[in-house]
Amino acid sequence: MKHLSTFLLSTVLTMGVAMTASAVEYKTIQPEKSKVTFQYKQMGVAMDGRFKKFAAQLNFDPAKPAAAKADIEIDLASIDAGSSDADDEVVGKTWFNVKAFPKATFVAKQIKANGSNQFDVTGVLTIKGKSQDIKFPLKLVAQDNAAVFSGGFVMRRADFAIGEGMWAKFDVVANDIQVNFQLSAISGK
Repeated sequence: MKHLSTFLLSTVLTMGVAMTASAVEYKTIQPEKSKVTFQYKQMGVAMDGRFKKFAAQLNFDPAKPAAAKADIEIDLASIDAGSSDADDEVVGKTWFNVKAFPKATFVAKQIKANGSNQFDVTGVLTIKGKSQDIKFPLKLVAQDNAAVFSGGFVMRRADFAIGEGMWAKFDVVANDIQVNFQLSAISGK
């Protein structure tokens, strides 16, 4: 019996050390393997877009999601809304007004585990000087020292005064914009 107890204790301690040793903290975003995209409807037709430039700060240990930090900053002038005419239009004053507000930001306030490699993220999205709390599910796919974080949420452009004046109505461009992201990260610095 004593040998069995010693064996079990030894096994539990070994598993605990192995689990601690395998914990990985993701800190470095790989922009070339990451993307921020959006989908919207224009005159009822589904359109796709993306932002070509963004930066993210991450400090995420899947074993300690409550201690995680995540911020993203999007260069709004890097938009690809599907055509050069649309790109030129949306950087102007009535849409993003990039001269006055060149960046959109998201700062995570809380990250909670919600199952295996699933998390609920709550944070603040700021566009054109207007801030809104948002919540969305986050999925983590990890392999060795790399991981992909993916998620999405619906943003309502009226909440941020995106599309003012004649564009404030939603008959041409819908109010709901689906924003999706896929951030590739590695552990370390």
